[in-house]
Amino acid sequence: MSATRYRRFLKLCEEWPRDETKKARDLGTFLRQRVAAAFREGENTQIADVEKCDQMYESLARINGNVYRQRFPRVRDTSFTGVTVEECRLLLSGSLQQMDDEKKGLWKTLTERFSSKSAEEGPEKTQEK
Repeated sequence: MSATRYRRFLKLCEEWPRDETKKARDLGTFLRQRVAAAFREGENTQIADVEKCDQMYESLARINGNVYRQRFPRVRDTSFTGVTVEECRLLLSGSLQQMDDEKKGLWKTLTERFSSKSAEEGPEKTQEK
């Protein structure tokens, strides 16, 4: 019986889409890691709580099949803030890290500038003396 569950989870992992823009924060990647950890022995893995395992599979299959999206369609593709789907994707992608780097505080920017200059000037000043 656990072999059947294992195959069902593997099939779900194959069908689950990957978002390459999120790299380490992708839900599909996380799901694959959790399935690999839960079924370490593959088809021979003994499952402690069969009902919970089946319930998890059914929930993930409904999410993957867009059951709730079809049951509760959205009137518009924006949120209450007015941000579109594409803008949300841009914010949640890896460019968010780049935006954080650009928005460094004044103190951090100054310390980085002076620390890099002092590191560059350090050997030259010692040679002059």
